[in-house]
Formats: sequence, structure tokens, C-alpha cells
Amino acid sequence: QLQLVESGGGLVHPGGSLRLSCSASGFSLDYYAIGWFRQSPGKEREGVSCIRGDSGATKYADSVKGRFTISRDNAENMVYLQMNSLKPEDTGIYYCASYWTFKSQCLLTGYDSWGQGTQVTVSS
Repeated sequence: QLQLVESGGGLVHPGGSLRLSCSASGFSLDYYAIGWFRQSPGKEREGVSCIRGDSGATKYADSVKGRFTISRDNAENMVYLQMNSLKPEDTGIYYCASYWTFKSQCLLTGYDSWGQGTQVTVSS
């Protein structure tokens, strides 16, 4: 059974850093794209970043480019989101999600399996 579990959220001051982890089980990252999404109260869910499991090709939302880095460890079936220079507007519940694809690039739409989310709060 495919399962995704996020961890690593917390409270951080503006300018600080956090690293989120997504543990994947029940499937191999090699044939999937893994994405990170976030949702804040009153806002629609936003795609933050994604990575193709085999090629490592990545994509970022403009709002996080240069601050966030997505990576994966295929041997451990883990995907990470390193978040630096955090801003209050980065606050939200962060979810990892997956979809199967044969394409070499990942997209920030079309995900069909989701984790439960981890809360990130950026506040002074």
C-alpha cells in the first residue's frame, strides 16, 4: 500500500531554516514524481516543488526559488525539502504527494496520493 508520511515541521523565526522529510513506502521513487504542497488558512493549496524520482529533475514555484531545495534519497525512499530564509508567508501545512509518470519532468499538478501534512509556522 502506497503511503507518504511527512515530518520536520515546527515553529521558526523569520530568516530561519527547516528541513521537511517525506517518507515513502509501498512503491519505488524511481517511477514516481514527488511534490511538496502547502496550504494556509484562507488560501488555496499551492504547489511548492517537485522532483522526479529517477532523474532527479526538479521544479520550484517562483515564490520559493533560491530559498527552498528539494532532494531525494532513493535508497531510503525519502524526499526532503530544505527551506531557508523563511518568511511569515511560508506558514502553512506542508504536504508531500506522489503520482506515477513515465515523463522525465515533474509537474505541480495531477497528484493522486497524499500524506497527512506537517505544520510550518514562521513567526517572530
